[in-house]
Amino acid sequence: MSVNKTDFSLYGGAETLWDGKRSPRRTIITTPTAQDDGKLHPGPPQDPSDFLWLMTEEPHRSRRMAIMKAHPEVTQLMGHEPLTKYIVLGVVSLQLIMAITLRHTQILSPWFLFCAYAVGGTANHNLFLAIHEITHNLAFSRIWPNKALAVFANLPIGIPYSAMFKRYHIEHHKFMGQDGVDTDLPTRIELLLLNNVLGKVFFATFQILFYALRPGFVRSQKLTMWHFSNFVVQLVFDYLFIKAFGVEPLAYLVASSFFAGSLHPCAGHFIAEHYLWDGMEQETFSYYGPLNILAYNVGYHNEHHDFPSVAWTRLPALRALAPEFYDTLPSHPSWPMVIVNFIRDKEVGIFARAKRVAKESAPVRSKVVKHDSEVRSDKCE
Repeated sequence: MSVNKTDFSLYGGAETLWDGKRSPRRTIITTPTAQDDGKLHPGPPQDPSDFLWLMTEEPHRSRRMAIMKAHPEVTQLMGHEPLTKYIVLGVVSLQLIMAITLRHTQILSPWFLFCAYAVGGTANHNLFLAIHEITHNLAFSRIWPNKALAVFANLPIGIPYSAMFKRYHIEHHKFMGQDGVDTDLPTRIELLLLNNVLGKVFFATFQILFYALRPGFVRSQKLTMWHFSNFVVQLVFDYLFIKAFGVEPLAYLVASSFFAGSLHPCAGHFIAEHYLWDGMEQETFSYYGPLNILAYNVGYHNEHHDFPSVAWTRLPALRALAPEFYDTLPSHPSWPMVIVNFIRDKEVGIFARAKRVAKESAPVRSKVVKHDSEVRSDKCE
């Protein structure tokens, strides 16, 4: 979209880069407001040389309090979802059957790679998000069965990560946007090395490696019994799987995990959730399209961050309960197009994340009040 009358004072000296032209609006709004009609860009392009540094509080706590005041019945949506464990069992079984079926197929053959991408990538992405759901203690009412189910869901992924993910992800909720604490945020070195088209292609292709390796460089964890259990169970499973069926089945599982976090339609949610778009300072974006069926409704991401104790099956009901809060927020119409636009759009890149200076009171072992379903976890860890 071209701007006929451009006020370059809004562009912060970036006229040589943008030349008064903006990319088309990428996000949509179910119910536009007077402040945002869903068509024009709400703000100027972001400075591509740095992250967007904010002094404001992360938005989810205040919106959660407002929704609870306006709709106190929202508490009826909270609680675990028994269906989750059965889906995990089904997807784990599917992946193990697929892996064993391909034990005589050459690893780099077109059929092997197609199965690993189309079937395995989708299935393991589903397991990534099952572990995400279980991390919030939403598969069982008690904590230890949730952790055990996460270790089980981890088996077809091939690499132990469920226990490590739990601590980092809960910190992502508590300290969203805090530099050096929220490990979902890109680092300065990523900004310097990947802030161009080729860098973004590399980042989108190897997203899973960034999310797996970045936390270890940013913020260490104190290892617990569950970390060791996850590690030992996974290694024993991998060893026995190779001994029983050969290396090809395990290669299928690992390849599935790589594709699940690479240029896969479902993997668009990694970028869609918290990258900044259309000149807005909105830190979290939802997606309400059909791919949510394969992804535990993780597209309802504003809803999830507002109420982490609402299970995936009830997130659509949460949105329907409070449309005045959610339908006025811009959302993404497509996960695959998020990846495409992220790569080709100059207004979006590694820099397009909101950061805050970490509070001195944000410790590794938190003593602050937990979000919803995490309230009881300190007694068990």
